[in-house]
This record gives sequence, structure tokens and C-alpha cells, in this order.
Amino acid sequence: MGLVLLCVIWLITFASTYFFIAKTWWFPHGASASTAALDHQFAITFILMGVIFVAAQLVLGYFVFRYREQPSAARADYSHGHLGLEIIWTTLTAILFIGLNLMGSPIWAAERFRPAVDDATRVEVTAMQFAWYFRYPGPDGKFGIAKPELEDPSAGGEAALGLDPADPASKDDVVTGIMEVPVGREVEVILRAHDVIHSFFIPAMRFKQDAVPGLAIHMHFTPTETGDYEIACAELCGLGHYKMHGMLKVVSQDEFDKWLAAREAEKQ
Repeated sequence: MGLVLLCVIWLITFASTYFFIAKTWWFPHGASASTAALDHQFAITFILMGVIFVAAQLVLGYFVFRYREQPSAARADYSHGHLGLEIIWTTLTAILFIGLNLMGSPIWAAERFRPAVDDATRVEVTAMQFAWYFRYPGPDGKFGIAKPELEDPSAGGEAALGLDPADPASKDDVVTGIMEVPVGREVEVILRAHDVIHSFFIPAMRFKQDAVPGLAIHMHFTPTETGDYEIACAELCGLGHYKMHGMLKVVSQDEFDKWLAAREAEKQ
């Protein structure tokens, strides 16, 4: 039985390690300015943790086999353990986790703590069960007032966000179900949630952030390649969570300007 357990443990270890090395289920092609830094950080983390994981499982398999039950085996005695070894591996674990945190914090903070540049494309992203709404401020550069008492999710569009028609700044706001942005230009995302916690996730942009009711969370990213990219909700937000997805279209600046102008014309 000890040999069987050893084989099972080592087989699972090597099989799971293969999938990581082969990148069978991995990130899609990155298309943002932060892709290289984030992928590098993930690679370092997986290599370090992977080596520790494989080593631990190999030792576990060996111990299961080495100390298996057999007629000649000595009676097991209780052992408190070795205090020195416990201090060493606890200290090494702390150094590893704190070190990885310190290495990754500049990358993480760059998208959250540094304000977006002045000419960034501003998009307000509102999540609600089970849809994404994207609002652009229009030519005046200002978002109109949205009032909770005016919200009507069943109506969709501007009504879902509760835009105040009496506010002049809201008259040129553009609300769409597709997020369109220009390539090579920083995008400031203002995340809001209407009902529960959602998570705005664009795998190709290496961008993920929870949207929390009552908060307006500012983040930013810079797309570097044109194309269509999936937007997913990475937080279980209800029975319709599976269908809460959207689309990010990255186009040239000229195409974006024409698209936004066309949306403005539709409001007239």
C-alpha cells in the first residue's frame, strides 16, 4: 500500500507540474503595456513555488513508502519535533512570501496608486446583475450626475445608470454595452457596482479589479494592440454570473473618435 501511495502522489505531482510547464491552460496573448512586468512576476512566483511544491511532494511520497506498515517495523514513538527546524522553515517561508509581495507591489501599485495621465481616455464601468455598462463623458469631458432613485436596470442604457436628465453634463454622456478605446493611449477606468461585488477582468490586458457597491475605484491600463478582447466577471455574483461577459474593442485613435462621434449623433 505504501508503494501504491508513493506512485499516486508522484504521478499527481509530475502530471500537474507538466501542465504548468507546458502552459496548457495559461494567459492569453498579452496586449497591454504592463504585460511583460506582470507575466515576469507570475513566472518567478510559479517557478519558486513550483520547486518547493515538487520537492515537498517527492519527500512526502518517500516518507509514505519508507515508513509504511510492515512486520519488521519498529513501534512508532511520539515526537514533539525539532524547534530549530521549525523556526528555520517558518522564517524561510516568511522571507519568500514577503519577498514576492515586495517584488510585485510596484507593479500592482502602478495601476492603482499612480493617477492616470491627463489625456487618458476616461471610461466609467458599471457592473450590475448581469451586465456591464460603459459610460464616456462626451465633448465636455464631464460625467453627468447619476441618482440611485432614477436607476431602472430593466430599461438598460442610460436609465439603468440613473442619469439625471436635468443635469447639463449628462446630456452628452455616451452609454454603451461595448467598451471601445484607442490603442497606445492610457485608459482610466472608474469602476462602480450597482448591486453586489463584481470583478472586472480583461485577461489580455492583465487587468482585474473588484467593483464594490458604494465605491468608485480608479485604475488604468494602456492597450498596445488593436483587436477584440473578452471582458469577464471573475466574482460569483449570482445565478446569471455565467453570462456576465462583455467585449473590449481596441481601435486606432481615428476610429475611436469616429465611433464616439457617431454615438453622440445618435443622441440628437
